[in-house]
Amino acid sequence: MKKLEEYVRSIPDFPEKGIIFRDITSVLQDADGFRLAIDELAKLLDDLDPDVIAGTEARGFILGAPLAYNLHKPFVPVRKKGKLPCETICQEYSLEYGTAQIEMHKDAIKAGQKVVLVDDLVATGGTLEAAAKLVERLGGEVIRIICLIELAGLKGRELLKDYDLKTVIRYEGK
Repeated sequence: MKKLEEYVRSIPDFPEKGIIFRDITSVLQDADGFRLAIDELAKLLDDLDPDVIAGTEARGFILGAPLAYNLHKPFVPVRKKGKLPCETICQEYSLEYGTAQIEMHKDAIKAGQKVVLVDDLVATGGTLEAAAKLVERLGGEVIRIICLIELAGLKGRELLKDYDLKTVIRYEGK
């Protein structure tokens, strides 16, 4: 049986020279790879009983929804600003050149709920930190953040130091 790392496609010099892009579409396009990814993420939750799984747009949806389904938990989407139809709360976060905003429905998380945040990878940590702040503003508790991939060279773990972050694959570079 292949290891998950064998399904991840590494693309050198994308989006710029010196960067190795870690592409998970090759994981998703293979039924065994996709199943393995969900199973490996689920193992990161073996010691927890969350109330809610929340995933960030868009790859956090792809990974978080089947995880929530398998655990029989509700799934909450964390979306880019302007994409949700009901009343929302918004959180701004920093990008390399500027800022962005994500939103969550105001009624998505109830006070006291234990929430797991899911994304495909943690790089600088900005999106996941913003998602965690949204959960906390609604009275929820982020009990863990899980990702398939960690790009350790971008130091996202440092930004998320106040959270229990677990990843399946860790790459030392950027």
